[in-house]
Amino acid sequence: MPWPHLKKVLKSVIFDFMAQVLQTTSTLCRACFFLLFVGLLASCDPSSSKYYELGKIKTPYGEMLFWLYEETPKHKKSFLSLANQHYWDTLTFNRVIKDFVIQGGCPDTPDGFKDSPYLIDPEFRSNIRHIYGAVGAGRDVNPLKQSAGCQLYIVHDRDGIPRLDDNYMIFGQLFKGFEVLDQIAEMPTDSLDQPLTPVSMEVSSIKLSEQDLIQIGVPWINDDQ
Repeated sequence: MPWPHLKKVLKSVIFDFMAQVLQTTSTLCRACFFLLFVGLLASCDPSSSKYYELGKIKTPYGEMLFWLYEETPKHKKSFLSLANQHYWDTLTFNRVIKDFVIQGGCPDTPDGFKDSPYLIDPEFRSNIRHIYGAVGAGRDVNPLKQSAGCQLYIVHDRDGIPRLDDNYMIFGQLFKGFEVLDQIAEMPTDSLDQPLTPVSMEVSSIKLSEQDLIQIGVPWINDDQ
């Protein structure tokens, strides 16, 4: 039975029973039954389901939403911390390569990486790959393959970029806003791959319920991510 209809039936049964109880019991018993049924009704409501913290990037061309992997807790924690501080809000997507990645945050130069607030040890996972829409953390050339907290990128290659797997960290996956990713990736750039028109990025986190994500159509929400 569809949830809206089932919910209506449950409410009707509960309220009919409560009406009978209220007519035949003492004040104390009525109060106890009221609290019991309010709790029961709330527990049946999908709105009480688990909530997930997600990444959001607002650009002049629309917004992108992405999943944050539980399997990469250090990178997830770093992203949420910097996003909640509005760390990236004065920065831009400063390296754009069609069929490769769009990259933003601190500049992709030795001096740019010096501005990173910290480095993050890698958390490579065999089931998290550089597929279309994957969200990763940039880094310089360092032997420990530590990520820079200041930089992130989104994979634009529809065939994925397997050569980057287990070399650069993926910590998220886009599920909304692929048209925004495509539009930014196709922008004209200069010889340094910087867009001729600056692309601002307002990075934040949001919370959505499991029911919200199912309605949006996030395919992996039931995969114990």
